[in-house]
Amino acid sequence: MKISEIALQPIGIVHSPIREPVDDVWGNVTARIELDPSRFSAESLAGLDAFSHVEVIFVFDRVADAEIHLGSRHPRGRADWPKIGIFAQRGKNRPNRIGVTICRLIAVHGLAIEVEGLDAIDATPVLDIKPYMQEFAPRGEVRQPAWSTELMSQYWNANDQKTS
Repeated sequence: MKISEIALQPIGIVHSPIREPVDDVWGNVTARIELDPSRFSAESLAGLDAFSHVEVIFVFDRVADAEIHLGSRHPRGRADWPKIGIFAQRGKNRPNRIGVTICRLIAVHGLAIEVEGLDAIDATPVLDIKPYMQEFAPRGEVRQPAWSTELMSQYWNANDQKTS
């Protein structure tokens, strides 16, 4: 089976006070996503303000080819956590460098939205924005291994980066 290449064009860009990839600071980070004015008008965001949360799909564009993992690794390089496949973790060193985060929607202003809890650094290209709907949440029990609970325990820590 041959899989064809897919070309995507970013719809906008992130403006965040976080300029370098870091872990465990994202809880109170307020960021702004500005849509490309050559492609969109404010009409494209009409009605989005009725939702409390949005799902943002973005690209880890500053991950070098040499940093991509195709097999398994220890999350965050920690040997005390199991070596697991790249598709069993959410690290930025993914084959297609795609990130997905559900964020609190603070406001919609013209061609921009303000969000809280977006774990994308400044100038990150945004591929899509979708309203978060309860009906797309997992149905039934959610389970995960202990190492992932430990890894995420500090990820959304509050910080002093609450600016946009």
